[in-house]
Amino acid sequence: MPTLTATDRLYAEHVNPQWVRLLDVLQMNVPYIHCEGAELFRADGQRVLDFLSGYCVHNTGHNHPYIISALKEELDRSGPVMLQSHAPELAGELASRLCESAGGRLKKAHFTSSGSEGVEAAIKFARAHTERAGLIFADGAFHGLTCGALSLMGCEFWREGFGPLLPDTKQVPFGDLKNLAAELSTKKHAAFIVETIQGEGGIRIPSPEYLGEAQVLCRRYGSLFVVDEVQTGLYRTGRFLAAQHFGLDPDMVVLAKALSGGLVPVGAVLLTDDVYNSVYGSLKRAFIHTSTYSENNLAMRTGLATLDVLESERLGARALSVGQYLRERLQAALAGYQMVKEVRGLGLFCGVEFQAPRSFALRASFETFMRIHPGMFGQMLVMQLFREGILTQICGNNFLVLKVAPPLVVQEVEVDEFVGKLGKVVGSIHASTTFWSEALGLARRVMNV
Repeated sequence: MPTLTATDRLYAEHVNPQWVRLLDVLQMNVPYIHCEGAELFRADGQRVLDFLSGYCVHNTGHNHPYIISALKEELDRSGPVMLQSHAPELAGELASRLCESAGGRLKKAHFTSSGSEGVEAAIKFARAHTERAGLIFADGAFHGLTCGALSLMGCEFWREGFGPLLPDTKQVPFGDLKNLAAELSTKKHAAFIVETIQGEGGIRIPSPEYLGEAQVLCRRYGSLFVVDEVQTGLYRTGRFLAAQHFGLDPDMVVLAKALSGGLVPVGAVLLTDDVYNSVYGSLKRAFIHTSTYSENNLAMRTGLATLDVLESERLGARALSVGQYLRERLQAALAGYQMVKEVRGLGLFCGVEFQAPRSFALRASFETFMRIHPGMFGQMLVMQLFREGILTQICGNNFLVLKVAPPLVVQEVEVDEFVGKLGKVVGSIHASTTFWSEALGLARRVMNV
């Protein structure tokens, strides 16, 4: 194992030693000294292309100069940041722009510091509005790791060891209207909370009619239709909301990640006036749900500057055009490899799904590593790509899907570089014993950790 640096030693001692050990096993524990656009520069001088974007945080790229300048100006003002006893002007401005961009009936914004916190707020708001306790979610969902959000996720890996979570939650198959209708018809559920496109579930894109019909069913049975756009919002898929591709008119939308510009955490729950009035409907309830950092001026300024960049640089249009180019290049480069099942996505929210090989020699090795750990193959793929100067990751609830989500400022030449290096790694998986022997070494290291 590598010798810990002084900084690693402090992190391991006081924050998370297991994370340091995991990064060491994957040979990804490297310091970065400069990050710009889609490029990360290591302390040893090597350059890494970011095709993960901090799980869709860096839509505007790393350290966008306009957003940094806006933050510096806000700091130089020495104005009110977190008074907690005034009406922050910037919060009103940001809320107005978010609601205008989202459209439909979404007229109010409640600000948060993260997507998980937004999901928690949406749970409370839905229960207050409907006076029902039940909540429906889809299999493969990832809504966050706080207790309420975790209650809306079926994967036992994330839930194990955290005791009883929220009662009255029900999982239905993603894309299955019959099961959803059966649950909604009980009229016990406050909301159906769903990702427009599932991220950690494997970049799962629903059929064109699924979400629209789900919305109709929610209206019919009096449940709220809540869309989680934490990863897909802010032009990641080409539109401000992925929901706009499907013509949806949700009761609430949860945003976060990219609204931060990658610099200051900020999220938002957009909601209708009807839902708002059922929560904050009287003077005594003016502060019935709030958060210490939710409307601070640095976060609001960051959100406004991020919108400026996304709109002025037309990054939604770029996400559509470059995303199409990326998928076409991937499909051409990976065609014919038996372990590549599908390339899919929308905008720059893409995934490459792998599958068990048909040939006996490859299948035997593949199944061995699946028995050791279902994520072993995917992590070996990630490690090999990192060795080639590419940062990405497999999906958290589907270990056979490689997430491909670069910053929206990514250039076509960088796409070409990514495709070439992924093609090289996939080729080595199919034609060389090196990948599998190194994977066995990784398995031994993991078993010793």
